[in-house]
Amino acid sequence: MAEYDGEAVTADVSFGTMVFEPVLEEGVFRFDCSENDRDAAFPSLSFSDRKKRDTTIASQKVPMYIPTFKCVQDQQIVSVEFPTGTSFYGTGEVSGMLERTGKRVFTWNTDAWGYGSGTTSLYQSHPWVLALLPSGEALGVLADTTRRCEIDLRKESIIKFAASASYPVITFGPFASPTAVLISLSHAIGTVFMPPKWSLGYHQCRWSYDSDAKVLKIARTFREKGIPCDVIWMDIDYMDGFRCFTFDKERFSDPKSLVNDLHRNGFKAIWMLDPGIKHEEGYFVYDSGSENDIWIQKADGKPFVGEVWPGPCVFPDFTQEKARLWWSKLVKEFISNGVDGIWNDMNEPAIFKTVTKTMPESNIHRGDDALGGYQNHRHYHNVYGMLMARSTYEGMKMADENKRPFVLTRAGFIGSQRYAATWTGDNLSNWEHLHMSISMVLQLGLSGQPLSGPDIGGFAGNATPKLFGRWMGVGVMFPFCRGHSETDTIDHEPWSFGKECEEVCRLALLRRYRLIPHIYTLFYMAHTKGTPVASPTFFADPKDPSLRTIENSFLLGPLLVHASTLPGQGSDELQPLLPKGIWLPFDFNDSHPDLPTLYLQGGSIIPVGPPLQHVGEASPTDDLTLIVALDEHGKAEGVLFEDSGDGYEFSQGGYLLTYYVAELQSSVVTVKVSRTEGSWNRPKRQLHVQLLLGGGAMLDAWGADGYELEIVMPSKPDVLNLICKTEKEYKSRIECAKRIPDVEVSGKKGIDLSKIPIDLKSGDWALKVVPWIGGRIISMMHVPSGTQWLHSRVDINGYEEYSGVEYRSAGCSEEYTVIQRNLEHAGEEESLILEGDVGGGLVLERHISIPKDIPMVLRIDSGIVARKVGAGSGGFSRLVCLRVHPMFTLLHPTEVFVSFVSIDGSKHEVWPESGETLLEGNDRPNGEWMLVDRCLRVGLVNRFNVNEVFKCLIHWGTGTVNLELWSEERPVSKVTPLKISHEYEVIEIP
Repeated sequence: MAEYDGEAVTADVSFGTMVFEPVLEEGVFRFDCSENDRDAAFPSLSFSDRKKRDTTIASQKVPMYIPTFKCVQDQQIVSVEFPTGTSFYGTGEVSGMLERTGKRVFTWNTDAWGYGSGTTSLYQSHPWVLALLPSGEALGVLADTTRRCEIDLRKESIIKFAASASYPVITFGPFASPTAVLISLSHAIGTVFMPPKWSLGYHQCRWSYDSDAKVLKIARTFREKGIPCDVIWMDIDYMDGFRCFTFDKERFSDPKSLVNDLHRNGFKAIWMLDPGIKHEEGYFVYDSGSENDIWIQKADGKPFVGEVWPGPCVFPDFTQEKARLWWSKLVKEFISNGVDGIWNDMNEPAIFKTVTKTMPESNIHRGDDALGGYQNHRHYHNVYGMLMARSTYEGMKMADENKRPFVLTRAGFIGSQRYAATWTGDNLSNWEHLHMSISMVLQLGLSGQPLSGPDIGGFAGNATPKLFGRWMGVGVMFPFCRGHSETDTIDHEPWSFGKECEEVCRLALLRRYRLIPHIYTLFYMAHTKGTPVASPTFFADPKDPSLRTIENSFLLGPLLVHASTLPGQGSDELQPLLPKGIWLPFDFNDSHPDLPTLYLQGGSIIPVGPPLQHVGEASPTDDLTLIVALDEHGKAEGVLFEDSGDGYEFSQGGYLLTYYVAELQSSVVTVKVSRTEGSWNRPKRQLHVQLLLGGGAMLDAWGADGYELEIVMPSKPDVLNLICKTEKEYKSRIECAKRIPDVEVSGKKGIDLSKIPIDLKSGDWALKVVPWIGGRIISMMHVPSGTQWLHSRVDINGYEEYSGVEYRSAGCSEEYTVIQRNLEHAGEEESLILEGDVGGGLVLERHISIPKDIPMVLRIDSGIVARKVGAGSGGFSRLVCLRVHPMFTLLHPTEVFVSFVSIDGSKHEVWPESGETLLEGNDRPNGEWMLVDRCLRVGLVNRFNVNEVFKCLIHWGTGTVNLELWSEERPVSKVTPLKISHEYEVIEIP
């Protein structure tokens, strides 16, 4: 019997070293398990030109790191080992930490509302890892498969992919820097589409501005308050009964007139289109699609019907050219209403009222041969959103060849950046999600998608003024900048949180608009060269290991943004860890504790513009400002890209690309143009140079753009005096700044999610508990497996307990009091004791602990206890039942079941198709049941005392399962409480 990776393997398992061929360009290699596997691989949907993946090139190089493989049944497992000290990044749209070592994710596009830091499948799939070697060199690894793929980084310095066979692995590098890897990757998957300049302004969105009058009021308020904004978004409620390509006849009766009014005030309008088309004869979109036979089919050949917002819906099969063309023509006609951009949502595709949250994997796509041909949904699921975005993009181009499309997509695949921007999905209004938003934007950029951003302020729940202002301060520095919030929450516009927060938002947005010349230039470089727009701080010095885990700062080219994501700490209180070299702070006289601190790298020049209310206000003849930071040699350089801001004239040479240099010689700094590209003439305009000296101090000089400008450096004592003066002025501005109060906004709608949960971390477990809403556990992370077991939002789901048989009876929403908190690092057992008043003199007690002697176990002891039951009732309470109600998330709904042996000795497996199962008497599990995930190869064991548990309930939901424990139902007294003691443990399944 042979061995692979230290394990014995049988005859039905193949393993070995992958074979390789050079492809694309020097330093890029394609690996396959064998020549036969190379021939059997499906066409690439990640490569912009799929032939380049399949064409061998001449090369003298051989790969430094060669993957090994093991094929077991249908699974192909690929491993690549790197030197100790290698750091991993990328993996696309993922929550949690920036540095991915120790993590595991699964590429399966999922409607992941309210995701947490441990959620392992979000809305997009990027089977890609960027490896940063100890030397500072970098290498990228792409598993080129559209199917569900496990990316396992839990073993130090080892990348492991597991997906259905056969698929190739492509490596890029090692190259001298991570930037070089991303440039090489862009040669494979394409660069980001060139965004119209207006799309780099601020976008205001809500689910939903429910009428054209409301939209115009929002737009008018921005202008009245002097808060910059370029775009207003229309969510799904503008439609007639959620029917795509329609408008509500009463609330949005004249969309052309609405858009004209917006345009007159400098606003663009973006409208949502979902893939679900209402199954309704007489609805022109449904009738047209049926006539053209473009719907996704069930295995029996009939159109698949699934429920989404309009009710029963059919879904275009975007894997077919005729379906994409059909959709593009609909988009073309839709654009004639004055539509400036389109938002593709729900395109994972999301389906309501199903355990998997999506359509059956057995559904049939009649795909083009070039995409992979006739396949089931399992093959095309991860690319459905990208193909929809492509069809939308092509429809917009079809409508007007002289305008650049702007499409935003929720679902995507590696390569989606060719067609659409993206955002980080339905996040939460809390500090954790503010902090995570930085890493999430950076990971997307490291995976080839530079145009992304979060819902500023958080989508779900109510932000506080402090949280919203801080998030806006960071959010304006992201490549894509949009505020968005869900229905039934308080208003989340910049003026909705009091005058102090409004002023911070105004300052932040004015800052972004001044930086748009720099950001637009970064996007031109990203579009033409494949360089990143926002990148991690370690890009400034990839050799420095101390920079590799920094999550509160990032780079926009040579501009470093350093932000505070902690509620009790402003940016003025932070001590930044800066890369080596010269980094000079500066501002626009707008410093505030809730705004990030800006640093410019020595040797750099960045262009900035005037303060604007919208991008369209800018003129080529406006004063141009260059901010200059000299390096240790007294030199600096930078670049500015200018064109019309829209259309494709730039691709024919209709632009101006100016390279500026500065040099210090004999106490004189000379700033000049070193070279230019493009056919545009230089506008006649004033040039304003701000030469940074340190400590925020700068020298101002004016001249004419295109001509040399000389700045005489003051003496060293004068420079020191200027720095001292500037630092005093900065300190005064910070002290005098009107700080955002740390209060909640009153309002009946929504839930405050911004409070900080209590963390319990010990042994194998990391938990988050929110005492203020039901004492619920909202996060239950098993650290060794990297598995988040709970499906939760702060105000509902997760681990709850009730005091009655009724769903959401008293106990799940009351405020709990922390009675005792023990910390492991204080020598105690990690534990938390809570109690909540459930009325009638009763309290619900809960003791959560991770035993020191059994660190793999999470123990919960709960009880309903009588505290003040009156004598008139004989000392007994009302009828109560302790109902333990955990909601577990199903990462792989088709691969999950509940296993147990009942009290009568019979063995059972309960699968999602069974719906709801109530177990009583001898049918109950005999003290133990287990939630098994065959894909993860782990089981969550729940042990309990059968003498305390009278009923067990299994309820399968949409991507979730409840495993409930019920006590008997009876009154309680001070001496006869109801108790349930139980525990959880994760075990490996062979």
